[in-house]
Amino acid sequence: MKNCFRATRLFLPRGGFEKWAVPAADSHASDRTFWERVAKNIGNAPSCLNLILPDVYDGEEADAADAIAAKLYDTLAEEKLDRIGRSFLFVERTLKDGRVRTGIVAALDLEQFSFAHREVTPVRATEAPSPRAETLKAFRAKTLLEFPHILLFYRDKKMKLARMLSGYDLETLYDFPLMEEGGRICGSFIGEDYAYDVAEEMTTRGEPCFAVADGHDEIAAAKMYWEELKPTLKGAEVRNHPARFALVECINIYDPAVEIRPVHRLVTDTDEEAFADYFARNIKCKRQGHLLYCMLPAGADAVRRADGVISAYLRANGGKVEYFEDTDALSRRGEGIGVIFRPIEKDDLFYDIKGGELMPRHTFTIGEENKRYSLEGREISYD
Repeated sequence: MKNCFRATRLFLPRGGFEKWAVPAADSHASDRTFWERVAKNIGNAPSCLNLILPDVYDGEEADAADAIAAKLYDTLAEEKLDRIGRSFLFVERTLKDGRVRTGIVAALDLEQFSFAHREVTPVRATEAPSPRAETLKAFRAKTLLEFPHILLFYRDKKMKLARMLSGYDLETLYDFPLMEEGGRICGSFIGEDYAYDVAEEMTTRGEPCFAVADGHDEIAAAKMYWEELKPTLKGAEVRNHPARFALVECINIYDPAVEIRPVHRLVTDTDEEAFADYFARNIKCKRQGHLLYCMLPAGADAVRRADGVISAYLRANGGKVEYFEDTDALSRRGEGIGVIFRPIEKDDLFYDIKGGELMPRHTFTIGEENKRYSLEGREISYD
């Protein structure tokens, strides 16, 4: 199996980690007050917040991209970042509830990744990108460094990699509490001598080897930008250009701290009783108040069938659909009809994308509290 990763040089802040690391750009996408609070907490301190595009500002990025690129030049010129030698990182993330999730930060070879339907590659998208990927691609073309929050799943039921790493004497590069009740994070240096043993241990023989867990639009944007740039390069440039790679964190889907939650639907702005009746006639479900609990087996097929029914009804009768990972938050809305799905089994996720299949958008989530923070940076341009 071809190696999907490369040890890469990383950028880390020279200090002030607690204000440098910020929540994933696609977290709290409808909560502008969250990001205003984060900005107030950071103040004038160096921070990734000044170098990423939070989704909450969707539609306002055109001017922001140029400003962020300029800010990055200033950050580099003022020598606020340290450059770390070629490596992987071993990351230990202590979540708010005390569970510890481990991961490997490495540069993914985008030649080994695809989000195209039915294209078989070692690293697979789990869903198609949204239109926002185009915005992120344009942003990527303007900046020197990336500070992504992409997470990939790999499969290691017997926790072999965790046992292997426990035998290494690794240098700690950072260890600090994350803002906004994000828990704590510790990152350790894995030199090139060990890095490719780690990559081999993560890589299974089954297809696909890796699946996107989070950061779907971000990794799609990196792939789109690389495919656009590649025809302008030759020879060694194609093999080694930094834009060919994207910084990711690989997490074991069988890690006890990793959760895969269903994403539920809320249908509003329509005749609620008419919709509930229509849905129940097409999908086996149990009704409790304004919630419809799908009785289909958990997984992509159940979501695909339910989404088809919802879309058919909305096309004929009007209305809109919203997405919730938390049934309590959905119920608190006090309006509409909720469609509730069963949790996806971890063993089934890779099966659902086998052969290049894609899940419907918003099939699963790892939860806001499990998302990766933007922290480490990596070059994506020679400029």
